[in-house]
Amino acid sequence: MLSSYSKSHEAFFGGWTNQVTGNINRYYNSWTYFFDLKETNAKLVAENANLRNQLAQDFVAIDTTKKLGTLVLRKDSLEKIRKFYYYPAKVVGNTFTLQKNYIWIERGALQGIKKDMAAISPDGSIVGVVVEVNNNYSKIMSLLHRNSKVSAMLKRDKVAGSIEWDGADPNILVLKNISKSAAPKIGDTVLTSPYSSNFPAQLMVGRVTSIIKDASSNFLTLNVKAATNFFNLEYIYLVENRRMAEQKQLEKTEGNNE
Repeated sequence: MLSSYSKSHEAFFGGWTNQVTGNINRYYNSWTYFFDLKETNAKLVAENANLRNQLAQDFVAIDTTKKLGTLVLRKDSLEKIRKFYYYPAKVVGNTFTLQKNYIWIERGALQGIKKDMAAISPDGSIVGVVVEVNNNYSKIMSLLHRNSKVSAMLKRDKVAGSIEWDGADPNILVLKNISKSAAPKIGDTVLTSPYSSNFPAQLMVGRVTSIIKDASSNFLTLNVKAATNFFNLEYIYLVENRRMAEQKQLEKTEGNNE
């Protein structure tokens, strides 16, 4: 009644009502945003997977060059085939305090996952390799596993070695079999090498924190600060190398010939 018959009261109550309504809407939007985070994260993961699947390094050119005398027959040089394919997955279990740590994801054979696929974090650093798969879930051997070995290299000069874990600090990996002639330095970047059949080349592994020299050996051991934060993994990407079977078969044949 006051607001109906008095302009001053109308202005006062109108301002007060707007303030109360604004506060209610602000709190409501905050809570809505909070509960929508899960859906938003899932959408972002799916979008990132689509973007990763369009990266140039996921494809390789087909070399169909044929020679007959001086005649060269060549297909279109831009013809390419896909080598790597990315699948997003939600982490439903993760250990990092044991000597043999694993990660479990909610994606399995029915969703395209296969054994030996590589796992990487949303920022592109390496996580591990798939070791078991059932219909809807998969188990990943984490890099923080005493049996984990991944081919890696120093970014600066491409010298390759084997990235492993010594079971001590979950933040520190060990790069072994690096030639002393490489002369690595503290802070050097370590990436996956082209020799890995699981991981695409040049994915981030970490940075060198210390160099261990052995006078009786021609090789160095490097401690590497892991780029992946294994303590808060929520989503990861599984990477399928569609030429892995061929590469592994050739490697197996080479081993049998030795």
